[in-house]
Amino acid sequence: MEFIWDLCVFSSKKSKMASSDLPPNDPRPSPTHTSQRGQISLFRMWVCVAAVLLWISSAGCHEKANISIHIEITAADFHERLLSGKMMFLYFQQQVSPTISLFLVELEKSAEALQDYGVLVGKVTCKKEPVQAYCTDAKQQHRAFLFRGGKEFLSFSLDTVFDVNSIVAEVLFAILRDEVKYVHTDADLQTLEEAAKGKRDIVLGYVRSLGTQEHRSLMETAYVYGSKYQFILITGGPVLKQLGVNESSQLSRVWFVHCRVHGAVMTPVTSERCPLTRMRTALSTLSLHTFLQLMEAPLVSKVFVDPSSVPPPQFPYQLMPQVFLFSHPATEHLDLDTASALAWRLRGLALLLLVHRQSPAVKTPEKYNAAYRLPEKSSEVKYLTLHSLDDVLELFTKQEEEEEEEEEEEEEDSHSGELDDEVAADVYRNRGHFLDLDQVTQLTSDNFHSEVAQSSLTVVLFYLKWDAVSMAFLGSFVEVAEKLEDSRVDDVQMCVVDCGEWTDLCAAQPGTAVPFQPITEFPSVLLIRRQQAAQRYAGALSGEALHRFVMMSRLASPLLLSTNEEVTSFLQEVPHPDLAGFRPDKVLGLFRTESRTGLSVFTEAAELLAGEVLTGLLTDGLVEKWAVEHDVEPPAVLLFPSWGKLSHPSALPVTSSSKDLLTQIHSALLQPVPELTVENLPSFLSLGKALLLLFVGEEEDEIGRRQNQALVDQMRGVSERGGARMERYLPCWIHLGRTPAGLSVLGSYLGSLPPLPALVLTHLLSGDEVYQYPPNTPILAGSVLQWLQSVEDGTESPAGMLGGDSWPPAFEFYDFLKVMDMQEVDPRSPEEEEVKTEEVNVEEHLVTKTMPYDHLDMNSKFHSEL
Repeated sequence: MEFIWDLCVFSSKKSKMASSDLPPNDPRPSPTHTSQRGQISLFRMWVCVAAVLLWISSAGCHEKANISIHIEITAADFHERLLSGKMMFLYFQQQVSPTISLFLVELEKSAEALQDYGVLVGKVTCKKEPVQAYCTDAKQQHRAFLFRGGKEFLSFSLDTVFDVNSIVAEVLFAILRDEVKYVHTDADLQTLEEAAKGKRDIVLGYVRSLGTQEHRSLMETAYVYGSKYQFILITGGPVLKQLGVNESSQLSRVWFVHCRVHGAVMTPVTSERCPLTRMRTALSTLSLHTFLQLMEAPLVSKVFVDPSSVPPPQFPYQLMPQVFLFSHPATEHLDLDTASALAWRLRGLALLLLVHRQSPAVKTPEKYNAAYRLPEKSSEVKYLTLHSLDDVLELFTKQEEEEEEEEEEEEEDSHSGELDDEVAADVYRNRGHFLDLDQVTQLTSDNFHSEVAQSSLTVVLFYLKWDAVSMAFLGSFVEVAEKLEDSRVDDVQMCVVDCGEWTDLCAAQPGTAVPFQPITEFPSVLLIRRQQAAQRYAGALSGEALHRFVMMSRLASPLLLSTNEEVTSFLQEVPHPDLAGFRPDKVLGLFRTESRTGLSVFTEAAELLAGEVLTGLLTDGLVEKWAVEHDVEPPAVLLFPSWGKLSHPSALPVTSSSKDLLTQIHSALLQPVPELTVENLPSFLSLGKALLLLFVGEEEDEIGRRQNQALVDQMRGVSERGGARMERYLPCWIHLGRTPAGLSVLGSYLGSLPPLPALVLTHLLSGDEVYQYPPNTPILAGSVLQWLQSVEDGTESPAGMLGGDSWPPAFEFYDFLKVMDMQEVDPRSPEEEEVKTEEVNVEEHLVTKTMPYDHLDMNSKFHSEL
C-alpha cells in the first residue's frame, strides 16, 4: 500500500516538474497546453486512485480466501530461523484457555500485517515441540517473545499484546525504540528540538495509551518515514500541559515540529523553539500520511488568475480550505511577508495563495483584499474586506474549536453510562497502562498446589478483569509484591488468580483439597499457610494497609517470649523496619506451663489475630513476675492498645472458647472515642452499633485544635457518664481535614451541609433514620445524653434517612466452564439446540453466596458512604 501511495505521489510530482517550472495556476501558458496538462494530471490521479482501490480489493479477496497465515512452526524451524538472525515474534503455547484462544486468533491476524515489516509471526505448541527454556517455565505461558539477531530481543506480557493493533504497535515500537524517542517533560522535548534544528523536522505524537489503533498508526508511519523525520512519542506527563492538552483527554494528537529550514518562502526557524503545526484530523495511517504530505506543500503559492478561476485543491489536499490574499506590485515584498506570517498561523488549517493584481486575469474589485473557499460541493469563493489578519484566523479557528469540543463531549458521553463510580472511571482512564505481573505468580488449577507448597506464607488475590475495583486493587497488590522484593522478603509468595479464566479453582467446593471456601466477592485476598485454613484479609483495599498486614502476618502468632529483653523489645520496638511509624496493638498471654489451662484457646485466638494484632506468650518464671506487677491471676491476657500507655495495660480472663476471647480482645482494644477514617470504617461498622458521630472541621490555629479536642473530650464524657446504656452506641468523630470524604457523608445524611461542629446519630438497629443534635447548641456530655434519651423515647424527629441503596457485588460469579462443558455435547439440530438452551437453568451456574467468616460479618450499608 505504501509503495503504491508513494509511487502515485512521486508520479504526480514528476509530471508537474516535467510540464513546467511555472506555478501550477499561472495563466501565462497557452490554454491548450494547460488543458492537456490538466487532462494528463487528472488521468494520472485516477490511475493512482484505481490502483489503490484495486490493492484494497485484492487484499480483501485474499483475506476472504485465506483468512490467516499458517503460524504453526516446529522446534527445528525455530532454531533454524534463530540461527539465521531473522526477526520473529513467537508464542510458546503450553495450555489452552479462553484467554489464550482469543490471543491466538489475534496473533494470526497480525501475521500478515507484520510480514510487510519483515517480522515472522509464529506459534510453537510445547506439547508437540518442546523448546528448552520456553516450554518448561509456567510463567512463560503468559508472555510472547520477539527475537532479533539470533537472540531474544524482548518479551511482552499477553496483557499488552491483546489484539492485532497492540501486537503490531508493540512490535514496531520495540524495533524502532532506538529511533522513536519518548519524552515526558518539556525539557526533554526542547533537547530533541535543539538536536534537530537545521537537520530535519519532527513528528510528535500523543496517544492516550500504548497498544491502541492510534499507536499502531504512528508506529507504521514511523517505520516508513523514520529516516526522513524524527518521531517522538508522548503518552502523558508535564509536556502535555505545555502543548495545551488536558491529560484526561481521550483524543490522540499529532504535531509537526518545523525544525528544518525548507526554503526562502518559509520563515526561517530563528526563535528558541521550533514552530508547531497540529494535525486537525483523527489519527490514522492514511490521515497521518496526508498530513505529512501537506507539511511538504509550499507555505504560500502565487497565482495570477482570479480566485474563482483557481481550481479547488486536488488530492490529497481536497479537504483543505483555500485562503486568498491580494498583492500589489508596489508592496509585493511586504505582501509576501504578511502572507507568510498568516500562512504559518493557518498551517494545517488552510492553504494560502497570494493573488498578484498586476495580472490582467484578476478581475476582483479593489474593495476586496481577501477571499476564501471552503471544501464544499459548491466550491463558491467568498470575498472579504479585512482590517486585520485575526479576522481570517477567526473564520477557521472558531469553527475548529467548536468541532473539538463536540468531539470531546461525544467521547465522554459515549462512556458515561459505563462508569458507575470514581473507581471505574479511574480504571477506564488508565485502561491502556497495563500492569507488569512479573513480580507475582499467576495461579491456575494446574499449578495451585505445587506453588502454594513452595512457601510458608502465600498471599493470593482473587480478581476479575472486568471488575473495576479488582483492577484498581491489582495495581496496589503488585506494588506490595515489589516492596517485598526490594526488602528481600523471601518467605512470602504473592500470587494472583484470574477468576474469569480459572472459575473451577475460584468456585471449588469444600472438600476438594483447596484450603478455602468458594470465592464470592471480588477482589478477595487470602493468606494461605501449610496445613492451615486460609485466613481472609478484611482490611482496606490499599497497598499500604495490605503491606502492613502481610509484614505483620510473617511474625509468629503468638511469639514465645522467654527473657525480659525479649518482652521489652516486643512492647517497645517496631516489629520490622518496613513498619517504621506504625504502632500496632499488642496482646500478651500469661500462662503457667504446668497447668496449660486456656493455652490452646489463646493460641487459636492469636492465630486469628495474625496480621492485625501482635501477640506474645509468657511462660514459666516471667509469668509470675508480670502477674504480680499487674495484679492478675494466670491464665490471663494483658492488652496494650496502640492508643494507650504501656504502663497501664488492661487485663482479661481467658474464656472457654477462642471466639469469645477474640470478641473480648477486639472490644478491649477499641478506642473509647475513635476517629473514623476511610481505612478503619468497615471494622467499626462490623460491630453493629449505632454511630454517635461528631463532625469537626479543619483547625486553622492552635485555638481551633484545642476546641476540637474539647469536643472529643465531651464525647468521651458521654461514653463514661452513659454507662451501660451506651453499650448500643459507638461515640466517634471524623476530622474533615484529614478525611475530606466525610463532608459528602454528612451532606448525604442531612440533605445539606450544616454548620460545624455537627453531631448526628445514625446506623440505628431499629431503622434507617438519621437524627441531628440541635445546631448552634453547645455539645456537652449531659446535653447529649438528654438528647439521646429523647431519641429513644420517640419525641425527636429524624433529620434524614440513610440511602436505601446498598452496593452488593456488581454481578454474581458466573461459572463459564460449566456452560462451556454443556455446549460440548453431541451436535444436534438447530431446533433441538434452541429447546436445550431454553431449558438451561441459569441459577445452576451461579455460585452460592456464603459468608464463611462469621467474625468478619459486616453491615453492608457502609458501602454507600466512605
